[in-house]
Amino acid sequence: MKRLINLTPSKPTRLLLGLLPFLLIIFIYLVASDSRLADNATDKLLPSFAQMGDAIHSLAFEPSKRTGEYLFWQDTFSSLYRLALGIFIAAIIGFTIGLLTGAIPSIHSPIAPLLTIISLVPPMALLPILFIVFGLGELSKVALIVIGVAPFIARDIQRCAQEIPLEQLVKAQTLGASTWQIVVRVLIPQLLPRLINAVRLSLGAGWLFLIAAEAIASTDGLGYRIFLVRRYMSMDVILPYVAWITLLAFLVDWLLAKTSRICFPWHYPNSK
Repeated sequence: MKRLINLTPSKPTRLLLGLLPFLLIIFIYLVASDSRLADNATDKLLPSFAQMGDAIHSLAFEPSKRTGEYLFWQDTFSSLYRLALGIFIAAIIGFTIGLLTGAIPSIHSPIAPLLTIISLVPPMALLPILFIVFGLGELSKVALIVIGVAPFIARDIQRCAQEIPLEQLVKAQTLGASTWQIVVRVLIPQLLPRLINAVRLSLGAGWLFLIAAEAIASTDGLGYRIFLVRRYMSMDVILPYVAWITLLAFLVDWLLAKTSRICFPWHYPNSK
């Protein structure tokens, strides 16, 4: 008798099981939407797929009467630009600080405690300060992402640097390597794939900070549009925007995973 813990589904079964929850959610939504619309055709809480399609079609394929822009794509571009810039800067800062504090004890002692304290500060609490210091433009939104994500990346890289076997460092020094050579030739190559993993893990927080900043002070962006139309209870716009954000987040994560496997295949010896 096989135990459940030892049963491994085949690839088609895994695919089916992975799709099943999504199909169930869609089915439940359709039933609930049809029920509410049957009772009240003007109900806005659970719009039909046709209503959502019409709303997004007007935003994506019809120019705005006020600006002439295709709002859906303009919102997407603005949000992705802010997110990419913020995550890129945070990755550079976080990797540098994490590498130095994880590899060099004399830097770790004064910087690591400060880094720990900074990482505990809720970034959203700093948003009013950022708006006061940097204004309501792009800089404050990018700064919020950097402040929220960089400490997380730095602490993760610091931990990974400290987990590199001491024997590797001793062997490099035995061969005459300087501190700089050890950092460049031993530490950085092993930490780069872990940096991508840290960025992947921080993307959720990055999206959160982006949407919050856009909701409070912006004139475009996915978060701005969601909070703009909520006053009209336009769920036919809000729900597709949320689904679009989720799809974008999934695609970015997938691209980072593929990039890591292509650039650092030695880091995934068991991958097929």
